[in-house]
Amino acid sequence: MAAALPSRPESNVIYHLRAGEQRVPLNERIGEQLNLTWTGAIACTHCGRATKKSFAQGYCYPCFKRLAQCDTCIMKPETCHYHQGTCREPEWGEKHCFQPHIVYLANSSGLKVGITRKTQMPTRWLDQGAIQALPILEVDTRQLSGFVEVLFKEQVADRTNWRAMLKGEVAALDLEAERDRLLQQLANGLVQLRELHGADAIRTLHEQPMDFHYPVDTFPNKVVSHNFDKKPQVEGVLQGVKGQYLIFDTGVINLRKFTGYEIMVS
Repeated sequence: MAAALPSRPESNVIYHLRAGEQRVPLNERIGEQLNLTWTGAIACTHCGRATKKSFAQGYCYPCFKRLAQCDTCIMKPETCHYHQGTCREPEWGEKHCFQPHIVYLANSSGLKVGITRKTQMPTRWLDQGAIQALPILEVDTRQLSGFVEVLFKEQVADRTNWRAMLKGEVAALDLEAERDRLLQQLANGLVQLRELHGADAIRTLHEQPMDFHYPVDTFPNKVVSHNFDKKPQVEGVLQGVKGQYLIFDTGVINLRKFTGYEIMVS
């Protein structure tokens, strides 16, 4: 089984655990015993070869060093080096990085800014466990979205506090008011970016905020993490699912971290 949590883009989020060719519905299993056991096997999600260690959440070391999707510019798009002729996979870069990207505000553990490909909405927000999200700007390339995000990071965080997100103590925000405030505060910086990249390169969006509700019966008071590398068996009563985390009465586990691990489910 590849550890993954596909979710459907609905306000009431629906999760399934991918087990081989099967999809195990999780929402209806909350309140029941669930056992996950790592067999000790790991397979690269790209080439399929066996590997002793997973890199960048699912890759063997050769793929990690070779693939453009594992390059540091994926995490820091503003450092894109395609135009220098040094992209690891130019065709992959053209397909994935030279397409519309969205700069958004989300509320997962408080206000944050983020970027995603336009086609990844709202999946990106569900992966983060966001309870609210609002697209605010659209740009033509991933690198430009990185430049815009760097500007916004002067005023707002770009990371989720996963422990706070899992405790369920996140208060709702007025994302439209936050958008207006930030666009006003950062107006000069956006003007400079438009002067460099074109007046239409950064387009203001006028979307409505989206709200998401996760299937959680009980949030943990204290967040304790399970780790297959330290203990190959995770078991307990499933109390909820949020983001990429399963919440048990015995602790939580981030299944995205163990992508490529062969897991037995019972």
